[in-house]
Amino acid sequence: MKQLVLVFIGGGLGSTLRYGLSKFLNNAETGIPYGTFATNILGSLLIGIILGLALKNQTLSQNTVLFLATGFCGGFTTFSTFAYENHLFLKSGDFMSFALYTIASFIVAFAMVFIGMWAVKFF
Repeated sequence: MKQLVLVFIGGGLGSTLRYGLSKFLNNAETGIPYGTFATNILGSLLIGIILGLALKNQTLSQNTVLFLATGFCGGFTTFSTFAYENHLFLKSGDFMSFALYTIASFIVAFAMVFIGMWAVKFF
């Protein structure tokens, strides 16, 4: 039960921060979802760091990893919003933005996980 509460609280905190960043960074005039992109990239870096620390020398407890990685990062990042924003690009016929946003999101997010895990090895 304690683990469910940790994931619940972490997810709520992550979701709240994502909402705030999206409101601050998304551009209503151009429709470019900078906020979603930034949260997914930052969340990918954070999960790389968190899991890297957890693997490096067991410095993080299982409960801490659940709170930070599963809860916070799970609530902070958002695949569903990413998918919806891509739907909007396709619906409006903006195939270039769709392609750039999708490719950049996948490549940069994957890279951030690896960079986060790599950075932990050296610090």
